[in-house]
Amino acid sequence: MAASRKPKKSTSSGAKATDRKPTVVLLVRHGKTPTTGAKLPGRAPGLHLGDVGVAQAEAAAERIAALKEESANNAVAAVYASPMERTQETAAPIARASKLRVRTEPGLLEADFGQWTGKNLSDLRKLPEWKKVQRYPSSFRFPKGESFAEMQTRIVDTLHRLVAKHPGETIVAVSHADPIKAAIADAMGTHLDLFQRIVVSPCSITAIWYGAEGPAVLTVNSTGDDLSSLALS
Repeated sequence: MAASRKPKKSTSSGAKATDRKPTVVLLVRHGKTPTTGAKLPGRAPGLHLGDVGVAQAEAAAERIAALKEESANNAVAAVYASPMERTQETAAPIARASKLRVRTEPGLLEADFGQWTGKNLSDLRKLPEWKKVQRYPSSFRFPKGESFAEMQTRIVDTLHRLVAKHPGETIVAVSHADPIKAAIADAMGTHLDLFQRIVVSPCSITAIWYGAEGPAVLTVNSTGDDLSSLALS
């Protein structure tokens, strides 16, 4: 799903924001856990990667590390992860392969599902609110939790902040399915009410190019293809 070309860089010599070099963010969803597809773990502590998830994280690390072999400009400059165990464990081999440390970033956290945290998805799908979650998420707030709109604002603001810290570099941000989907929707100019149509699988890689003129989505939900075809530099 890689884009064939990126937006032209501005030639304006005006504001500093225009002169800033573009940054590529590799958004990685954490690997599979024992509850993936069955429960809504949210921010509850103590959930670790399963054996499949560990293998997925190692494979993602190899794919990302291979970018440096194509071009030194594609080498990862920093690896960020949400504070949850499953994201930290996914980020660890990625950072190790790039000889970096994992930087914890709370802005990459999963949505706060409030009273839905830990519930079985099979039970949640029976609730009348579930239709709103799927069809009109921009209006929904999890009981005693976060709204989808707040989640999107948080993840987008976080990515913009990280981009500003790493002009002209490639960085990794390990997060969770819904925040990544919300970030993709924002980058594509897609309304939040359509973000449930985006698929972000465990340990998939999504690449977004952030330039002065705005973002460009290079690939979404990449789980096995060669990332070098993205021509990040």
